[in-house]
Amino acid sequence: MFDNYNRQINYLRISVTDRCNLRCVYCMPEEGVKLLQHNEIVTFEEITNVAFTAVRLGIDKIRITGGEPLVRKGIVSLVEMLADIPGIRDLSMTTNGALLKQFAQPLKSAGLMRVNVSLDTLDPARYRSLTRGGDLHQVLEGIRAAQRVGLTPVKINCVVKNSSTEKDAQMVEEFGKLNGLETRFIHQMNLSDGHFSIVEGGTGGDCSHCNRIRLTASGKLLPCLFSGIEYDIRKMGAEQAIRAAIANKPACGSINLKGEFYNIGG
Repeated sequence: MFDNYNRQINYLRISVTDRCNLRCVYCMPEEGVKLLQHNEIVTFEEITNVAFTAVRLGIDKIRITGGEPLVRKGIVSLVEMLADIPGIRDLSMTTNGALLKQFAQPLKSAGLMRVNVSLDTLDPARYRSLTRGGDLHQVLEGIRAAQRVGLTPVKINCVVKNSSTEKDAQMVEEFGKLNGLETRFIHQMNLSDGHFSIVEGGTGGDCSHCNRIRLTASGKLLPCLFSGIEYDIRKMGAEQAIRAAIANKPACGSINLKGEFYNIGG
């Protein structure tokens, strides 16, 4: 599938929950957020239907995101359902890694191919502060478990405030080099003021080559992270919503006053 700017759209990111077991300072306010009601969150059957339809239309890369996808009850079953769809060449997940040690083998057995793990520092105290209570040791154990079972290549998503030369970022990069991990640096973004940039070591943020659409935890298809345009799969049906999202994908991101990173998936 190609959009109006001749970009081939082959990548679907699926946010399976707006819930998270961390409270990262750049993602959630300290007091927490208003969460979706249970009946508002897309079901596994709805997700699988969207994915199946998207693959039939040309999508071949799917990534599961959140919130934190591993807190969604039954997530391994969803991975298995998605892995059974013929035509997916890349089925991955972005996770904060806190629960990855216990889920790595079940996810691999279900058909997940690889993971991206969010990691912004190697200083335990700093990590605890950034995540408002997270345990760095759990994440490192999760990364090792992912490597051990073959959820590879394991990629590290490191959020930086200003530059990848920052002390925390340099620690993460060195850790990656020593442990066979691919590190990508993501500059802090702001949806409401339209602040974003190209991911260092990745392709995100490069509007001229954007190949993705997004399904939110509430069942909205977004043609662009930095846009308020959305199409409801429950009202329109999967195929019509997918076609509309691609047909109306903007040339470049601007601002998004409707969504937040925790329920769109970043």
